[in-house]
Amino acid sequence: MNSLHFECVDAQANPYAAVPAITLRLRISQGGDEPVDAVALRCQIRIEPHRRRYSADEARRLVDLFGDTGRWARTLKPVSLATVPAMVPGFTGSTVVDLDVPCTYDLEVASTKYFNALDQGSIPLLLLFSGTVFGRHDGRLRVRQVPWSNEESFALPVDVWRRTVDFHFPGSAWLRLRQDTMDELQRFRSEHAFTTWDDTVAALLAQERAQDR
Repeated sequence: MNSLHFECVDAQANPYAAVPAITLRLRISQGGDEPVDAVALRCQIRIEPHRRRYSADEARRLVDLFGDTGRWARTLKPVSLATVPAMVPGFTGSTVVDLDVPCTYDLEVASTKYFNALDQGSIPLLLLFSGTVFGRHDGRLRVRQVPWSNEESFALPVDVWRRTVDFHFPGSAWLRLRQDTMDELQRFRSEHAFTTWDDTVAALLAQERAQDR
């Protein structure tokens, strides 16, 4: 069996996933006409933030992750996004498969903080492939590993991530709060008969702005 080559050719928001997910379309090919019976594939996906430029607003939003821009030469390190398995059916020559990458809108997660900080452009990804290739030669089963040297860079459009999240949480964002903080917010909301959490937080912000005047 010849070595496999991986290429990410497209990315789309998956509107039918139970949770937010981006579908990466992979083209897998090998030289020659010897068939591949199956591939048990693993794809580790990393964000490589040093591979793009940032506006002043984006840099300001990334301070929590990487510090101020004067430190970025040391702090702009790769961020793990996901490790995704896939079972690739048999093929000869080449095939195209979909790889569903789950996403979260939890702003405590480093990858989400990074995505949410970007206004436009693309997200520089590195896809690292590994796994097991099954085939046959002279009627005998042959098994070999996908070497870790198989990797592919891909520029994921920021708009694809935003559409992915908006399918599930349109116009929304999420925060994680301590239980005692949540209890205080609930008390404040009940005392003032606010109908939504947006109204509750907006009232608190208005009080803060009034005190600053």
